[in-house]
Amino acid sequence: MSTLKQLAVRFFNSDPIFARRTVGGIQPHPFKERSLRSRIMSTPIPQQLTIPIGAEGSGEITLLVDIGDQVRKYQKLAVLNMSVEGCSDVPVHAPTSGVITSIENLIVADHSEQQQLCISLAADGHDEALQLEPHTNYSQLSSADIVSLIRDAGVIGMGGAGFPTADKLSIYGESAIEFLIINAAECEPYITADESLLRERADRVVLGAEILKQASAARRCIIAIEDTKLDAIAALKQALQNEMSLDQTCELVLIPSKYPAGSERQLIQCVTGSEIATGQHPTDNGIVMHNVGTAYAAYEAVVEGKPCISRFTTLCGQALKTPKNFEVLIGTATGFLFELCGIEASLEQRIIVGGSLMGSQLGSDKAAICKTTNCLIAASAIEFPTPEAEQACIRCGFCADACPSNLLPQQLFAFSKTLDTTQLLEHGLLDCIECGACDYVCPSHIPLVSIYKESKKLIETRSQSLERSDYWQQRFQFRQYRVKKEKDQALSRKPDASLKPKLAAEQAVKTPKDEQGFISKEQASRDIAAAVARVKARRNEKNK
Repeated sequence: MSTLKQLAVRFFNSDPIFARRTVGGIQPHPFKERSLRSRIMSTPIPQQLTIPIGAEGSGEITLLVDIGDQVRKYQKLAVLNMSVEGCSDVPVHAPTSGVITSIENLIVADHSEQQQLCISLAADGHDEALQLEPHTNYSQLSSADIVSLIRDAGVIGMGGAGFPTADKLSIYGESAIEFLIINAAECEPYITADESLLRERADRVVLGAEILKQASAARRCIIAIEDTKLDAIAALKQALQNEMSLDQTCELVLIPSKYPAGSERQLIQCVTGSEIATGQHPTDNGIVMHNVGTAYAAYEAVVEGKPCISRFTTLCGQALKTPKNFEVLIGTATGFLFELCGIEASLEQRIIVGGSLMGSQLGSDKAAICKTTNCLIAASAIEFPTPEAEQACIRCGFCADACPSNLLPQQLFAFSKTLDTTQLLEHGLLDCIECGACDYVCPSHIPLVSIYKESKKLIETRSQSLERSDYWQQRFQFRQYRVKKEKDQALSRKPDASLKPKLAAEQAVKTPKDEQGFISKEQASRDIAAAVARVKARRNEKNK
């Protein structure tokens, strides 16, 4: 019996493994009870779906359909070739059959706060689908085959920034992976999409985790969940015990229930003890992480052959009569879902996409559900009151105690006020995960996260300006070199007979030439580097 198998057997004969505790974090009220009272509900097919493809600047979009085209369920509509380095194509599929009515930029229910190019589909109600190609015996597939199936299904990270899952698996395949962590923490208030998925379909999530483990060639697969999610833990233990007969080796690890336990770096440190240094990626430490929803989508893509056309989303808030979790077709309008829950228009003040701490306000209930929409809150004034007036910092230190990244929020706040980007970088502003824990505990009601976001934008703007400045300086230096080279070429073609031999020798010493009379490339490179160094030295003196 293998070492991992022995570990799994020992684990299932005892209690689940408990992870170590990490510093920082808060324990806000969860507000999860109401949305967990009922089972996951599949939504009826809306009359109109607005299917997001990508925002401007996210990549090159290739449309495969036109206005007026009749399409079938699972049909590929477009392909997004993301502009991020290392990313490949992400296809978008039709959630149902119908007719394409428009292709335009519209609002989407995500955190980008910008419009995306969307395909509007008028459903015909027949739900005619293309034939799927399931692969139930996935253990016989190679890693490349699994990655290809996941890529063709358009699966992206369901719990984060939406990075293509196939690309993450491909990148990880180049390194030795010790841990595959399935993030089931879901620590932010209001959000219960992952917990409800685990309570009802834990067996499919475990199979999806095994598929991701096989694709990434990870040595260990760990499912990390908060120790307060008792129903989900019981369902996972049962699913894992069933998989034991198939010689699978997923492990269950319970983590302390606090926010933001589900953040990538914090969860990795809690589960493995490895701290990801600034500028490093989890793969540098042999670790890969995927969300519960991503594992489920991988199961559907491989075992069922089903493209990613839906996701699990929490609908909650005091303005809703029956909050619950839905399996929502991509492109469904938020207002359509609120009507299914029954909404008290008099109570609704605004719509929040995401949780209460890291979520952002949505401008319209016509915004379309996308692959990263995990929660929608119909917020009342009681739940989300108007922020109190900001007061002076009293240096209580609560923010430092709450920070999960071990930063000094007071110092960052002071440097942000003085626009001291050098000190902000030295004190780790870029390590801030914008979780909002410091905002939550601040007795002076200082909007620290908003201030840090503005400081990050300032740093990015100055960095881009510096890069542009260096670029144009190099262009100027190359132009000067080219002009000088052309002059020297002209002189070499028409030698000055009156030039004295001694002066010609001195000129040759000052401007070394090769056998053809041109300035050598090595000398030109040294001249350009020296000029750039002088410019940077002058800039540094000015900054001091």
